Amino acid sequence: MRLRRPAAPGIVLASVLTVLILVNLADNGLLPSLGLANAALTIAVLTVIVWWAGGTRDDVALGRGTIRRGAIWAAALIGVVATVYLVAALLPFTRELFSDRRSAHLPGGEVALRVFVAVPLGTVLLEEYAFRGVLYGLIRRYRGTVTATVTSSLLFGLWHVLPSLHVATQKPALTAVFGHTPVGAVIADLGAVLFTSAAGVLFCELRRRSDSLLAPIGLHWATNALGYLAAYALTRLA
Repeated sequence: MRLRRPAAPGIVLASVLTVLILVNLADNGLLPSLGLANAALTIAVLTVIVWWAGGTRDDVALGRGTIRRGAIWAAALIGVVATVYLVAALLPFTRELFSDRRSAHLPGGEVALRVFVAVPLGTVLLEEYAFRGVLYGLIRRYRGTVTATVTSSLLFGLWHVLPSLHVATQKPALTAVFGHTPVGAVIADLGAVLFTSAAGVLFCELRRRSDSLLAPIGLHWATNALGYLAAYALTRLA
């Protein structure tokens, strides 16, 4: 159901950004957090904002006619990532890329919880709905596809500033390059922001081509979750 008088675009986008800033701060320990409930609450609030803006399920690429096509795209992308990761894990000169001090000693149950609960619900679903669903969909209505892609992707990169503050020391492959210095940490964090911004462009294009949010969800989950599985397997086989 559409509102007769949708809220003004500026107010709508400011509301979305405010919600995302608060969630980002909470997820990174700077505000009280509800854990996985943060994602559910955020998605609910963003859905209300979409309705307030006069949007529909089609605006967030979750229309009924897109589910099957999106699922096919998602399955294919997961298969591609799984194949690439398997080859990379088997090759000695790329195997080190999967090393991550954050997950090196996790038990199997914790890895499964991250792969099948925390990553898909707390990370992937939240980020894809927020950036490729709500932000992209609303900005495209207001300003067109190019502006939607650029804006949502840049914001997606900035979303990763706080989570990437210690990435240089958490991943041995990056530590070897950037070391433990503050300058190295800044460069690594900047690199993470640029990389995730570029990934955001790819995710936006997947949404555009498939007309479904399920396509970027599939790729996003595969790159994150299968990385945990690969790291866990390689640690146990070492």
